[in-house]
Amino acid sequence: MQIASSQTFELGGFVGGTNVITDVGNTSYINPNSLAFGGVFKWNRSQRHSFRFSAIIANTQADDADSKESRRQQRGYSFENNIKEFSAGLEYTFWEFNLNTGAPVAAPYLYTGITYFLNQATFVDGQGGTTQYSQIGAFAIPMVLGYKATLSTKLIGALEIGARYTFTDNIDGSNPSGGDNQLLDLKFGNQNNNDWYVFTGITFSFTFGREPCYCNF
Repeated sequence: MQIASSQTFELGGFVGGTNVITDVGNTSYINPNSLAFGGVFKWNRSQRHSFRFSAIIANTQADDADSKESRRQQRGYSFENNIKEFSAGLEYTFWEFNLNTGAPVAAPYLYTGITYFLNQATFVDGQGGTTQYSQIGAFAIPMVLGYKATLSTKLIGALEIGARYTFTDNIDGSNPSGGDNQLLDLKFGNQNNNDWYVFTGITFSFTFGREPCYCNF
């Protein structure tokens, strides 16, 4: 079947905030407390879906003093960590988002795919903070909800909230691993739940490339 397909590309940036959902600190789902920024590239393969690639850097942090749970407040742990993520996947727009009509358009969208991120392996030290001992990588599944609109014929703005379910439980230092048995003795919290981190922010992207054509896809 032949359908109208836009071959337009987008290149832009992301800026916003990040928060983590771990065994340390506030457990609110959306609670940005650290800066996050990065870049985004999209290949708009049709008016309804795009292949999307991004890279985002954030300095995450959490403190038990900000928690609403009295047990965490009394414990008094805190941590900081760096996250460098690389993500690729599919962005699906709820209705047609035609960039080539010249008229303003806007639409909500979903994005998911696969994310690989780097962070510092940590453990809780004697003062209730964390000590970093190596850089490690892990995979995550991004689940992003956003709303985008054309700001001009070549500029698109978007607001999005994206959670990442990670395949690690040690962003916060609660589940250190390694050959040192002393690290194993420092585990705490729920070892059955992995960590999450959330990005909340805006993107601005410039469009370029060929005009729409008819092609098989």
